[in-house]
Amino acid sequence: MSTDKVSVHGSWASRWVFILAATGSAVGLGSIWKFPYMVGVYGGGAFVLMFLACIVLIGAPVMLAETLIGRRARQSPANALKVLAVEAGHSPKWSWGAFAGMITALLILSFYSVVGGWSLDYIIDMGRGDFQGATPDEVGAYFGNVIADPWRLTLWHTLFLVLSAVVIARGVVAGLERSLRIMMPLLFVMILVLLGYSMTTGHFMEGVHFMFDFKPEKVMDGLLPAMGHAFFSLSVGVGSIMIYGAYMPKNASLTKTVVGVALLDTFVSLLAGVALFPIVFAAGLNPSEGPGLMFVSLPFAFGSMAFGQVMGVVFFVLVAIAAWSSAISLLEPMVAYLVERTRLSRAWVTFWLAFTCWFVGLGTVFSFNIWKQAKFFVNEDGLFHLYQWGAAGGLDFFGVIDFFTSRIMLPLGGLCFVVFAGWVMGREAVRDELSLRSPVLFALSLFLMRYVAPIGILVVFAAQLWK
Repeated sequence: MSTDKVSVHGSWASRWVFILAATGSAVGLGSIWKFPYMVGVYGGGAFVLMFLACIVLIGAPVMLAETLIGRRARQSPANALKVLAVEAGHSPKWSWGAFAGMITALLILSFYSVVGGWSLDYIIDMGRGDFQGATPDEVGAYFGNVIADPWRLTLWHTLFLVLSAVVIARGVVAGLERSLRIMMPLLFVMILVLLGYSMTTGHFMEGVHFMFDFKPEKVMDGLLPAMGHAFFSLSVGVGSIMIYGAYMPKNASLTKTVVGVALLDTFVSLLAGVALFPIVFAAGLNPSEGPGLMFVSLPFAFGSMAFGQVMGVVFFVLVAIAAWSSAISLLEPMVAYLVERTRLSRAWVTFWLAFTCWFVGLGTVFSFNIWKQAKFFVNEDGLFHLYQWGAAGGLDFFGVIDFFTSRIMLPLGGLCFVVFAGWVMGREAVRDELSLRSPVLFALSLFLMRYVAPIGILVVFAAQLWK
């Protein structure tokens, strides 16, 4: 029976390791900066309440769907959907949805590693004191020089991918579990250190008010952003949570574990905002300037404050760990799939996939320098067309990949998984995997997966394309 299957890749020692792994996958660069920024801009406490509601109605059901599919099949996402679809009497072609999700994960990793490499670079830059006493214009010019150097970006892009590949190549227990047991507690320690430092700036309550003051007039303004971020923040739609679910012990409660991950991810994001915004205010900066200023505003802030050099190093180590833990979850689904389908070793598969991501990632590296003038445009038919060199507007290579993955493939992947769990697997298979004693809770979970989450995803999908 499917419930007796064992993953050929190994399994987590406990459900707490899965929680660490799933939280590590969810807590990335967006959690450290974008989410706190959105809280402040879209209504403070009102946005937090909307975000939590959207997590419950959209994010958590999709995560629950991915996790139960993975644990039921104990295989990579594509093979999991194929096996479970056949068992339920449906077409094995459902596996193509998961395969597309795994390709999406690799495309995301190709540019994620470039940005992750910036954080590694800034650890050294901050440690050398390059930003001490610098003006905002000087810090901005510094960042401009960094991204204008293709060799420098390629070096850090390479190093970041190597670090991610080493963890994956060592396997589930020796690589993933061992590294996550170190990375995630260290991430929490780094946040707490920054939080303690922010309390000494004299602007701590100003940061708290910026994030949590209830602004009801902004509720509707933040509704769609809350829905979108709730979906993307839990790292669903690409199969990362599904493959982590395949390694999850059978005796662990799926619903309790998924709820725990959702709450922990939200808590980390809020804590990061509480820690960072007092530092921004202390430096006299505008916290609403946007999430893209992580490498400009905060380096200036740290460079102008007492003990800022040390705290700046702590911050970028935190950013690097968050990016690293997310990156390994993007690589694992396809590695697991190719290990299952070929006779190649895990290390060899990891090498070739990492090399592929590295090669595609060069397009993102060059988007900031030698290909900066190459722009792609979307015409009336909705398709990207050949670039126009030096034209105003348009999207560069990085922008095209980001648009395609975040606005199209992620929502479609999440929709595929939640519909598969809700409608294709079969009611009894879902009931057996959830093991909920309460008929009411089971009916509620199935209702969220069958109706609420798919409708919410379609709304987010349409809103993203319209935007």
